[in-house]
Amino acid sequence: MSEPPVVSGSGLTTKELQQRWREVKGTQRPNKVLFDIPSSRVVEEQDPYCKYVVYQVAVMACGSFSAHRVCVERRYSDFFCFHHKLLDAFSGELEELVFPCKLMTGTVWGRGLALRDYLNQVFDVRCVRHSPLVPEFLTGKEQRRARAFLRGGQFKAALEQLQTVLQIQENLAPWQRPTLLVPTLAAIAVCHRDMEEPREAVAAAHQALPTVRRWGMSEYRGGLLEMLVELSYRLRRPVASLQQELTALRDDHAASWCSLKELVVRDVT
Repeated sequence: MSEPPVVSGSGLTTKELQQRWREVKGTQRPNKVLFDIPSSRVVEEQDPYCKYVVYQVAVMACGSFSAHRVCVERRYSDFFCFHHKLLDAFSGELEELVFPCKLMTGTVWGRGLALRDYLNQVFDVRCVRHSPLVPEFLTGKEQRRARAFLRGGQFKAALEQLQTVLQIQENLAPWQRPTLLVPTLAAIAVCHRDMEEPREAVAAAHQALPTVRRWGMSEYRGGLLEMLVELSYRLRRPVASLQQELTALRDDHAASWCSLKELVVRDVT
């Protein structure tokens, strides 16, 4: 029997999610992110015999699942590749974790439930929570789309992808390197600047700059400072300290950088 073209509905209702979160807090586990797969749909290619199911993956941080869940779409094959990358990196820690078999999980809806449980189980493993493989699985496709849009000058479309990436990265931030958000914030700043939205560009750049300074990300520091100085003049905001920092960086003969736009097009991968 062929699979239904669309399967929708929530794997966990809001009430169930709230109850589950209370249980999580009650056991004092470090996991403060929950995953759900509320719906799925069938994608048909030009070839009528070529179709596949994509699952909507919702990522929810503590206290935000009722109103601020952020979703991406992934195929079963994406989950499969993610699982095997994790096994390559953490075979000992994941030896008892069972990945849902496509043929054994029955219907599309059944596979969605199994994949949801798999994500929540795998994120309970400490080494996985801290692995860059998690944000890559949850945001990699959106980052690649954003880079393509940026290269094509489609800044509004790029910004939509980047906002999704940023929300997921913020949910994962407690377990990832502090530098995780910098490339995304820099790309968001570029989009807003080129869309003639200087205030939003300055806000994103200012959010990224402290981490850039603290972690010695010199390749971003110059580009962010140049943007902030330029836009602060346009907005008639105080610029002396930023100009002084930029001048000192330029006087450092060891310092060199490309424009922020060149950098984010290269790094949004």
